Amino acid sequence: MNTFQLECFLAVAENLSFARAAQQLHITQPAVTQQIKALEKELNAKLFARSTRSVKLTREGAVFLYDSQHILAIARRMTDRFAAAESSTMKFLSVGCYNYICLFLMIPVMESLKAQFPMLHPRLPVLPFNHIYRLLDDEELDAVVAFREDSSVRVRAAYQELTQTPLVCLCPLDNPLARNASLTLKDLEQELLVLFNPTRAPYHIGRIHGELMANRQPGEFYFCESEQAIMVLVAAGYGVSILPQILVPQNTRVAAIPIRDCPPLSFGIYYKSMENNPTLQEFIAGMRASFQKKKSLPPPADDYQEVQE
Repeated sequence: MNTFQLECFLAVAENLSFARAAQQLHITQPAVTQQIKALEKELNAKLFARSTRSVKLTREGAVFLYDSQHILAIARRMTDRFAAAESSTMKFLSVGCYNYICLFLMIPVMESLKAQFPMLHPRLPVLPFNHIYRLLDDEELDAVVAFREDSSVRVRAAYQELTQTPLVCLCPLDNPLARNASLTLKDLEQELLVLFNPTRAPYHIGRIHGELMANRQPGEFYFCESEQAIMVLVAAGYGVSILPQILVPQNTRVAAIPIRDCPPLSFGIYYKSMENNPTLQEFIAGMRASFQKKKSLPPPADDYQEVQE
């Protein structure tokens, strides 16, 4: 069944004449007859009662009339939608990240892009870190906003650093640790821990959390699926945690104290290519400008490096 067959059926049903239907469609009468016979064969139903003097819709034809009108209306709407002039000017940008906090960092840039590209249609999926780079490699994503991965994680993409962020200890304000200007991992040895579920932790955070778990009993730590869940349990007094400062939302019940024996993490954007992709170019430029405005964060480097397999 195809739309041309439906158009022939509707023309005959409207005119109750194969000849007038052919004139309306600007084709021959045998062509109309052939399409109706093919349609009736596929449906295994007689659509018209024909004689030498008249053409009438059968009961089956009357039932099929509504369906065919509905189907053709949808088909024409689909064609008209993509034939519109604006469809050719639409632009798309797909940027992935593996947590919602990183997603919120894009708000000022997405607002700016909306003004520059009125027909921009962004897609901002939040995906597990162990799948997101495969989608980037398959070019289903234009870019990934994330921490720079360890060399053991193969990412076949260019990397643009936006900033470096220190690791901080999160603890309730009434915890004695909150009185310190900085801490070391050793200072946390007696504390209960709120950590990422090992199956959900990105490598750079999972490695630190793994060090904290060493020689600990199972009852001494709590596992969480997200940064937000970690913040909730820390604020509620279940224990302390370590996260990159950039992922720590403001919370008046939690102190964020720098860890001085852990190097800062590089935070930036992975992408395959900016060539012939002005929206991606503007997105990366906008993210750089946004981070440069944050006085507490150093400006990013001007170049990027390739991460080799």
